[in-house]
Order: sequence, then C-alpha cells, then structure tokens
Amino acid sequence: MVNGRAILVTGAARGIGRAIAEAFAEQGDRVAVHYGHSAALAAEVLAGLPGSGHAVVQADLADPQAVRRMVDEACAVLGGLDVLVNNAGIFTPHPITDVSYEQWQAAWQATLAVNLTGAANVTWCAVQHMMPRGGGHIVNVSSRGAFRGEPDQPAYGASKAGLNAFGQSLARALAAHGIAVTTVAPGYVETDMATSLLAGPSGDQIRAQSPFGRVARPSEIAAAVLYLASPDAEWASGTIVDLNGASYLRP
Repeated sequence: MVNGRAILVTGAARGIGRAIAEAFAEQGDRVAVHYGHSAALAAEVLAGLPGSGHAVVQADLADPQAVRRMVDEACAVLGGLDVLVNNAGIFTPHPITDVSYEQWQAAWQATLAVNLTGAANVTWCAVQHMMPRGGGHIVNVSSRGAFRGEPDQPAYGASKAGLNAFGQSLARALAAHGIAVTTVAPGYVETDMATSLLAGPSGDQIRAQSPFGRVARPSEIAAAVLYLASPDAEWASGTIVDLNGASYLRP
C-alpha cells in the first residue's frame, strides 16, 4: 500500500525548498526533490528525507521540454501528483542605473524564464496529472518584493508580481477541477542566498525591518505551505499569504 501524497517541490536542493520538502516527508508524504544545477545538494536532501518513495528530478526551468520531461518523470516515480510547490527562483542584481543595456536584457530574460514562465510551464504539466486524479493543490512561493518593490533587482520583483497574478488566475480556472491554488510571499529568510547579506553591514538594518527584530526561518515558510497544501485549506484558494513578520503591511 502506498502511503502519503505525491509532492513535487521545485528548487528543493536548498533553502526554503529544502525545508518544504523535509516538512512534507516528515508527515509521511512522498517527495520529488527538483534541482536545476545543484545535483550534490539535491542528493544530500534526498538522503536525509524520512520515509520512503522519494526521488530526485532535474530540469533547467528555462527549458520547456526539460520541464515537461521532469514533471512526467516525477509523476511516474511518485505514482501521480497531488501537490506542486513552485518554489524555484533566481535573484540577480541589475540596478537600472548601473548595468549596460545588454546586462539589463540578460537579467530580465533569465529571471522571467525561470521565475515566471518556468513556473507556468511546470504548472501546466502538473495539471495534466492532477485533473485525472480529481484535484490537487498548487502553492506558489512569491516574495514581499512583489508588493514593496525590488530597486536593485526589478526583474525579480516583476516576476513575483506576475506569479501572484498567475496563481490567482489559475485559482479561478482550476477550481472546477478540484485544484486549489495559493501563494506565500516571504520577506527575508535565513537561507544560503541571504547569508552574506545578513552577516554584512546591512544585516541589522534588515532584521530591524520587522518588529520581531529578526528574519524568517525556512521552517516557518514550510509550515505555511504545508497548511495551504492540506485538504482543510481548499477554501483559501486564490489567497496570497504574507510571511514577512510585519515588515511590510499591504493596504
């Protein structure tokens, strides 16, 4: 007998994605750990997951054919798909006043290809597997920057704002198929990506943005994703949950 649900987490080799993969595995689910280029880290995550039936899958999310192959492979190994977490993303500084036109073009193309179009393609492929099962959950990992703005990496902020709109559009489109779509929007999180920034001169200023005087732990983001992917959270479909410790309050 197969236990637990089938989960695909993109960008699960480190940081928030790793915490999400671990949280699902700890509650007895089967997890496909997706990575783009960090094979060794993904293997380490896989080896540490409790339970059985897990897998590692690889794809450059900017490559539509690789995405389709990856999702099909994950579903074949897991025996279907119940939950997709679109977590993978890239974050490349490109302040408009400091980069060349060529650098500007490259940053926008690369960021949107992974963060927005890549997530859209993963979702299309995943939905083909969810609909025959009668439903599922999709949770997108966005960012506080979609609302507050990202002056030094505007393509990142724009890609996450697009992901928010994408998720809400699909919440409307997929409800009739029993598929709930939600989004979490974290602020700064204690991950490898943020380590140097948090340890540097601006670290105290970043922590002071929240009245709690700290940034989020990856496990806190994972806990919210776990809830939104649960059967009890179907009525939350279409929502965007801010996870920024009151560092930025939307109207």
